[in-house]
Amino acid sequence: MPGTGRTYYIAGAGISGLTLALALAKSGATVVVLERSPTISEFGAGLQISPNARKVLNNLGLDEALTARSLEPNGIDIFPYRRQTPLVTLELGAIMRERFGAPYAVMHRADLADTLYRACRRFANIDILFGVRSWDVKSHAHGITVSIDEANGQSRTGRGLAFIGADGVHSHTRTDIIGGPQARYGHRVAWRTLLSFDSAAGQIALDRVTVLFGPDYHMVCYPLPHRRQINLALFAKVTQAKSELGTRPQLPGARTQSPRVDALLTAAGDTWSPWPLYTVRASEWHTGNIGIIGDAAHAMVPFQAQGAAMGIEDAAALAPLLIAEVSAEVAFEKYHRQRRNRVARVARTSATNGRIFHLQWPFSLARNLAIAMQGRRGHLRRLAWLYGHDAQPVVAPTRARRAAD
Repeated sequence: MPGTGRTYYIAGAGISGLTLALALAKSGATVVVLERSPTISEFGAGLQISPNARKVLNNLGLDEALTARSLEPNGIDIFPYRRQTPLVTLELGAIMRERFGAPYAVMHRADLADTLYRACRRFANIDILFGVRSWDVKSHAHGITVSIDEANGQSRTGRGLAFIGADGVHSHTRTDIIGGPQARYGHRVAWRTLLSFDSAAGQIALDRVTVLFGPDYHMVCYPLPHRRQINLALFAKVTQAKSELGTRPQLPGARTQSPRVDALLTAAGDTWSPWPLYTVRASEWHTGNIGIIGDAAHAMVPFQAQGAAMGIEDAAALAPLLIAEVSAEVAFEKYHRQRRNRVARVARTSATNGRIFHLQWPFSLARNLAIAMQGRRGHLRRLAWLYGHDAQPVVAPTRARRAAD
């Protein structure tokens, strides 16, 4: 791909930022990624890659690499509180490919970040600067100017056509550059850990996702065969985001324990890491030639497992607009109009799921009945709008852009 002569700066070498860098570089643009950490580092544990996100990644040439480091679960076992057998197993596996054109997979966040990083390294027109201590950016008529302070004490200045903040829920780009809102704590904490296959023997299936409901909490479990580990994520209500939450979750509202949950908690011991859950509702996603994507723009609760997927979709939508449109500002405006309603719908769905998952008795009985009545494939109809989405629009270059090039 011949170079376009256009340069873009991205803050954040996470999943959204690297996906965008790869998409822009494949179109011939030069991309500079600014990362505070000294290396690629994705905290957390597992994540789910639904077909809407996987189609984007496959189009970037990552299908084979992702298949080698992920699992396509056969289904999702739903366990109401204290139930010993699944209420229903929601069907995944081959039917997801048939219905939506790509697999539904689970993998470790670090493996996805590493896969994206390895792909980026194959492009000479992607430069990732690690250990960036701070940066500032100004938008002007000809693009942007970036001032960068590196960990070694050196400073540099760069110019480009646009700057994209993919710098997460507590985004410096959103709050300090665009003037957007601070992230809001939602009174829930995600407790995450990894278990060996042997430690979880007999508690969950090793070819499926397991969801365990409880009063004011739920747990999601799935195997990571590439690592011979089980990902555990327990989501519980915690009124205040504390600086010290400890290394073991405290289950709210449970007078009697669920034997399966109790066994998994015992197996995990004191290995849990707490992650307070924050959300972002930003009315503006850009100012001038500076924009934001992913959690920086619209962090949501993870109860539909779409946080990473929305950032991947953002990158797929924004990259062709930045390449084709007459200006970065026009590209950002179109990107916002294209994405805002979908992202808002996904965020509402995720928030609603959180309330449903955490219902207490007797309201949980109605939830369980509704899930059972939908059957093994009800979710395929209910979520077709989500999983069947194509985030990559066909964008024809404007006449002004062609003339400028």
